Amino acid sequence: MPKPYVNFSEDEFRERQRRVRSELVARDLDGLLVSRVEDQHWLCGLDTDGFVIFHIMFIGSGGQLTHVSRTADIASIDYSSLCDDVRVWEDAEGNSKSKAIRDMLASHGMAGKRIGVQLDTFGLLPALHVELREALDGWCELVDASNLVRLMRLVKSPAELEHHRHAGRILDRACARAIELTAPGADEGHVLAEVYRIIWEEGADIPANRMPMGHGDKAMNVRYVTGRGSIGENDQVTFEMGDAWRHYHVADMFTVLTGPKIDPRHLKMHEACVEALDSVQAALRPGRKLGEVFEAHRATLAAHGFEHAILKACGYTMGATFPPTWMEQPMIYRDNPLVLEPNMVFFTPHDPERPESRPDHVAGGDVDHQEWRARSDHPCSTRGDHPPLKSPGSL
Repeated sequence: MPKPYVNFSEDEFRERQRRVRSELVARDLDGLLVSRVEDQHWLCGLDTDGFVIFHIMFIGSGGQLTHVSRTADIASIDYSSLCDDVRVWEDAEGNSKSKAIRDMLASHGMAGKRIGVQLDTFGLLPALHVELREALDGWCELVDASNLVRLMRLVKSPAELEHHRHAGRILDRACARAIELTAPGADEGHVLAEVYRIIWEEGADIPANRMPMGHGDKAMNVRYVTGRGSIGENDQVTFEMGDAWRHYHVADMFTVLTGPKIDPRHLKMHEACVEALDSVQAALRPGRKLGEVFEAHRATLAAHGFEHAILKACGYTMGATFPPTWMEQPMIYRDNPLVLEPNMVFFTPHDPERPESRPDHVAGGDVDHQEWRARSDHPCSTRGDHPPLKSPGSL
């Protein structure tokens, strides 16, 4: 297979670019400066983490497609991108990135034009945004178009959905191994090493963010923290596992109770979360709003007496993402007006907490890490009907 090495057909990439150009015309924009690497990947296949230093792409309504990057990323562009118009910004003292961007725009006749810009990305940090505004002030008009590509990416193609499914099958095996190894005395590092081993050996990508595994005092952090330890008796081990296939992510959140004693509150919360998860799945249908999905979550947990313990969001969309996180907008929270469409993919963790007594924080319920698609019939399989996860010998 010749370069570039891309994960979709060239026809699919061309159709994505056509849709973006059509939307540019609809918004009376002459082009878009694409600073979100996920959008660049979706438009031309670009596969690099060099965006953390500097990388931007321009797509014009008239057919233009151009990278502006550093010499360090030329090989990555050659390897992965269908865009062959590459302009190089030189790393040098006093050499402005915004000048390189303006020179590129000038070469495409963008003086006096309306150019979209993305204001919510890791690729356009505040310092560069200020610099860019100063360089282009009076030369062209910059218009916020942060959501132009992101909203298109929410609805997945059949090929994208298959990447999600394949990642889910691999994560199934990794999570099963984590559960198998979780027992009193087990080393946290060994459990995580086995999870990563399976992901690597299956040819998948490790997730865009470091996977949280909490036990003891960090059981409910639900965030990665440094330092390892051994799992104890009567411990609560909270996992938020993830992987990706060709950058398309899935995730799974679950809790293992080591015993030998099981707190009845865990079982009660697990029961509530299973029902809430079913309610959320039932609400994930085309034409419904994300705010309605959150209300299904809230109302179910409230009926079980846990409204005081719910978090203020119960999930978010998933797709092809790059470090530092697999999370993307939109999130499922109160009154979110986004209307669901077929073939959107969401991760819906349920982890109510007990804020009045930190040692008693508990998490219940499993989440489906295959895919939850908004569709007219029943979504894909749920793990919500699984019994609570306990180590052998637990009461």
